[in-house]
Parts: sequence; structure tokens; C-alpha cells
Amino acid sequence: MSDASQSDRLGVVVVIPAFNEDQRIEATVTGAMSLPSVRAVVVVDDGSTDSTSQAATAAGATVVRHPRRRGKAAAMTSGATAARAAGYADEPLLFLDADLTDSARNAGPLIDAVLDGSADMAIATIPRTGAPAGHGFVVQLSARGIERRTGWRPTQPLSGQRCMTRALFDRVVPLARGFGVETGLTIDALAVGARVVECPVDIRHRETGRSWRDQWHRAKQYRDVRLALLRRRRRPSVAP
Repeated sequence: MSDASQSDRLGVVVVIPAFNEDQRIEATVTGAMSLPSVRAVVVVDDGSTDSTSQAATAAGATVVRHPRRRGKAAAMTSGATAARAAGYADEPLLFLDADLTDSARNAGPLIDAVLDGSADMAIATIPRTGAPAGHGFVVQLSARGIERRTGWRPTQPLSGQRCMTRALFDRVVPLARGFGVETGLTIDALAVGARVVECPVDIRHRETGRSWRDQWHRAKQYRDVRLALLRRRRRPSVAP
């Protein structure tokens, strides 16, 4: 489904959904802006109660602010809308998490995979740092669900670091709600014939721990991923 025009090095627009990330967002924006193919960085402040907007503005990003928290899917959509309003109607979109700090500068392989025409969506696989804090229930739920619906099993299905063509993004909206956004996005992209690849990228972000807040976070992830899967059809089984 690739458009030949996507291979002529258009450059990309970075969209960073952010909630209460004033300690990390400036370094993340600076890292993203250092990538040679980046034309603009849009930070969507999703109802933060700290100085995320001010820090992002100081770093040189265009900031869109939601007056109340609306969730990651809404933030991604607002960022894509802002990119189009700024005159970037055809450029691919690079979605990055707000807590990457200076490791955002290593996202180049995702951009290259889309700009050279080898993928419609490139998903980062991130190096593991030590033993996982959780039990992997949500990751396995997402990976199995994607495989059952598309035939393709990703290794890191919840990765939020993704570059995709603008044409593909416009075909897969509206996005799945909450923490189901990545799972739904992968299924919906494959359903319309997109070429989806995973790329190893040396990116670091804050990992979820074992506190009760972290466990509650995982519970919400599980709920949203399951909901995204329930709303998307499984592939019909084929008799042997």
C-alpha cells in the first residue's frame, strides 16, 4: 500500500504524547530534534498538572494542550492534526514516548525503514535491561491476540515508538482507546495491507516497577488491550 512519494525523503514529524513529564520532556524533544530527517516536533500535553508544556516549548517543540486528560490515542490524533495544520500533510509520523530523554536521538532506524519505502510502519524493539518487573501477562495477551487476528506475532507488541506513513495513519483512525492503542494500531494496519516491521533501536525509557501503582497500571493495560482485541475480529480458522 506504499505510495511511491513516501520514498523521496520527505522527512518526518515527531509526535510525543506527554502527561506530567516535565523532568524528561526537554531532553526527549532535544534528542528527537537532533535526528536529521525530523522537520518538526509536536508535544501533546494531555492534561498535565506540572510544567510539561513550558519545558517542551523551551526545548523548541510545538505544544498542543488538552485541558483535561483524554488518553494516548486522543493525544496521538491531536498531534497528527497539528502536524497537518502546520503544513506537514504528507510527512510520515514518528510517535515517541515522552520519557525517552536523550535516547530519542537513536530513533533513526524507524525513520529510515519508512522513508526508504521498505515499511509502512516500523516498530521499535528495545533492549531489555535486567529481569522484567512484571509477569508479561499483558505482553502475551497482546502478542497472541495480534497473531490470532493477523498471522503475525510481534516480539514487543506494546512498543509505543513507531514511525508510519501519513496515508496509513489516516486509514487506521480512530485509534483504540487507552493502553490498547498499540495493539489496535498493529492489527488495523495489517488489516489494510500495510507492511509492518520491527526494528532494533537503542532507546531507553522508564520501566514499570512492582509498587501498587505499577500493578494498577498493568491492570488498566490488561483491560484496554483486551477491549481492543474484543473489538477486532479474529481470522477465520482454516480446516486442515
